[in-house]
Amino acid sequence: MKEEDKIRKKIGAENPFRVPDGYFDNLTSEVMSRLPEREKNAIAQREPTRWERMRPWLYMAAMFIGAALIIRVASSDRTPAADSVVADETEAQMEYINMAVENSMMDDYSLYVFLADSDAE
Repeated sequence: MKEEDKIRKKIGAENPFRVPDGYFDNLTSEVMSRLPEREKNAIAQREPTRWERMRPWLYMAAMFIGAALIIRVASSDRTPAADSVVADETEAQMEYINMAVENSMMDDYSLYVFLADSDAE
C-alpha cells in the first residue's frame, strides 16, 4: 500500500479547514472600511519640463538611427579599396588575353599545342 493511501486512511479525505457561512459575502466592504482615507493631492503635481517631454522621442529617434547604422554596416560590401584595384587589374589583363586569343584565329587544338610547347621549354 502506498504511503499516500495510508495517510488518507488515517486522516480521511474531507477538508479539515472551514470558513464561517457568509464570510466572503461582505469581505470586500469590510476590508475597504478598515483602510484609511486617502489624502487627496498630497504631492503637488508639477508641470513636466520640455526636456522631460521630448526625451522619449529623442531616445526613439536615436534607437532608429542606431538600428539603421547597424543594418548598413552589416550589409555593406567589405572589400577594401586595394582589393578592388587588384580585381580591376586582373580583369583588364584577362580581357586583353581573351581579345588576343580571339584575334589570333587559332582553334582550340592549335592553342592547346602552343601552350603545351611553351610550358615544355
